Amino acid sequence: MPRLLVVGQGRMGTLVEGLASAHGFELAGVVSGRASDALSGDAFGPVDVAIDFTNAEAVGRNLAVLAERGIHVVIGTTGLQEQESVLRAVASRAGIGVVAAANFSLGMNLFQLIVEEAARRLAPHGDFGAWIHEAHHDRKKDAPSGTALTLKAGMSQAGFGRGIDISSTRAGFIPGTHTVGFDGPSETIELTHTVRDRGVFARGALVAASWVVGRRGWFSMRDVLK
Repeated sequence: MPRLLVVGQGRMGTLVEGLASAHGFELAGVVSGRASDALSGDAFGPVDVAIDFTNAEAVGRNLAVLAERGIHVVIGTTGLQEQESVLRAVASRAGIGVVAAANFSLGMNLFQLIVEEAARRLAPHGDFGAWIHEAHHDRKKDAPSGTALTLKAGMSQAGFGRGIDISSTRAGFIPGTHTVGFDGPSETIELTHTVRDRGVFARGALVAASWVVGRRGWFSMRDVLK
């Protein structure tokens, strides 16, 4: 049974902790502070994989110490674009596997493929414009969300070369809703993915953690779901 370390004891970390045993993991421990401090000794014993749901500022420090110990990592933190090349280099030097994703929902990752196909088919029709709207709870700091940015990038890579407007809402307790729209002269197409609770992200992260153990390289959820 692989041993799992949970890094970050916020809402997502708590969900992962509660679901770990049902997904075949032995819980090595939960790090609530700096991983570099907590892992300086051998308090948790051998660890196969860690799930990090902290924040963009902490991920670099955490990955460095986890990689040094040969621990595979699942990163569920957004806002990593500027430091991703550095993080990839750390993982490569250590020979570990890392799954990094803005969104671990199975449905969202399939939604991404549907959106890209729609963008590919509508790209030749110049009368159609596109937009993305995302809504989250009022405690989510980054706007637009990492998922919205990933959707936009996928649409562009699929050949939709026109502008794609993104807007964001932060209110109440919304777990996450993403709508992609295409608007033509007399008609509108809307595709929407709605999360009902945050457990979907924790379960997806645990699926990724099971998959990455024993692998080397930098991966996304698309790799996990192939």
